[in-house]
Amino acid sequence: MSEAVLAQILATLADLKTNQQTLSDKVDKMQVDAALKDSQFLKVDHYHSAGQSDSDGDTVASPSYDALASLGGVYTEKPILTTYVGQKGVKPSRMVWGASDPKTRGPVVVSHLASQINHRNAIGAYGGPYSIYRSLAVAMGDLPADYKPNFENTEPPIKIKQQPQWSDTSKIVSMDPFGHLTSEYYKSEIENGLDIRPTIAITRAHMIVPEFQDEIKNGTMHVDGKIFVNETGELNVHKAAVDPVWFLPGVAERLNVEEDHLRRSLFEVTGGMYPELVTRPDLKVFLPPIGGLTVYIFGNHEQLSDPSTRLTVRVHDECNGSDVFGSDICTCRPYLIYGMKECIKEAQNGGVGLIIYFRKEGRALGEVTKYLVYNARKRGGDSAAKYFERTQNIAGVKDMRFQALMPDVLHWLGVTKIDRFMSMSNMKHDAIVDAGIKILERCPIPDEMIPPDSKVEMDAKIAAGYFTTGSVPRDEDLCRTVGRDWDAFHA
Repeated sequence: MSEAVLAQILATLADLKTNQQTLSDKVDKMQVDAALKDSQFLKVDHYHSAGQSDSDGDTVASPSYDALASLGGVYTEKPILTTYVGQKGVKPSRMVWGASDPKTRGPVVVSHLASQINHRNAIGAYGGPYSIYRSLAVAMGDLPADYKPNFENTEPPIKIKQQPQWSDTSKIVSMDPFGHLTSEYYKSEIENGLDIRPTIAITRAHMIVPEFQDEIKNGTMHVDGKIFVNETGELNVHKAAVDPVWFLPGVAERLNVEEDHLRRSLFEVTGGMYPELVTRPDLKVFLPPIGGLTVYIFGNHEQLSDPSTRLTVRVHDECNGSDVFGSDICTCRPYLIYGMKECIKEAQNGGVGLIIYFRKEGRALGEVTKYLVYNARKRGGDSAAKYFERTQNIAGVKDMRFQALMPDVLHWLGVTKIDRFMSMSNMKHDAIVDAGIKILERCPIPDEMIPPDSKVEMDAKIAAGYFTTGSVPRDEDLCRTVGRDWDAFHA
């Protein structure tokens, strides 16, 4: 085949691709305009490459950044539903995920303001699910749409030393390791107008836990002046709040899926909330609208990365009913309290204690689903033999916490070895070990701390692979482990 023929074929294919995209754009624009034609605020344009013509010969505009006065003059005149790779004017701020130097790595920029939309290098919004409440405040006029936070005096009270794991794209893919120091590393960018916000905040606090106050009174825990600072049981703790920041190629690899498939699934299942997951494959960072995590450090934080220092860790997934309100259908609060107690003891003995609290309510199925499962369990005969079946019938899966991303925060803290792991979960254990972190001892919850009605859950989990130092229930044992039925509840 001659070069001329090959060139002609390639040119024809390119024309076909362009024509297909143009037709798709036209149909898309007609559908949107028809749906929104009666709205004075939502006149929508789709924007593509400059100078591109649609099927009627009309030139499709590049983004127009004339601000909409009714929203404070800070957004584009017409909402931009999505952007595309190579679009005129789109110049994402530099982002090199995995770079060890924060200036080389670059900040996470997600602002949708007219002055900054071209510079975004990430998908989503700062604050995750709380961005919705921020939207309400803007809509009601309580908050200027272009409000820029004043970060004076917000710097961390302690220094989390940069670790080699911060620049290892196989170690940290679900959080920004530089997220707590954005106002320091990217001060000049912020002063020049970019809306860059922290995704990690570190502070120090005193905590009071009623169970520990009782133990101090009973003499089973003691005041040392450093961890327990006084006889009222006040605990000295450093804590960090972490919002999720996903590096999509790394997340896909961690979950063993293709990045394109992950992006499409995120786009579709969230109701098309983030079209740039599909239209902007060049944007590799996503701030998902989900809860993050909180780290509680007991003892000297600088020793977290020292393998010669003993470390006790509890990784806990949120359970509002038990953790806060004391529901006895599960072991969540008892195990959390037990984990905290052992972390405190470790710190008092010269080691470090670490609690990592994830916002994954109801095994990341949500509290509505969890309560539906409770109803099905109690009405259908609550036994350990049918424990997971009840969940799977409603949610389609037994568990959606997918612990593969969980170890990232341990890497951020420089943890390479855990002496005592206060968890029976095989999924958490395996995810941490697979991440290259050693676990020397696994500690189950003591039998005396297990509420009677939670035996159903506990026996089912042990039979399914949870760690235990006791016997593993057989099938006939699971049928005999039953919880309360509705008749045991009283108004």
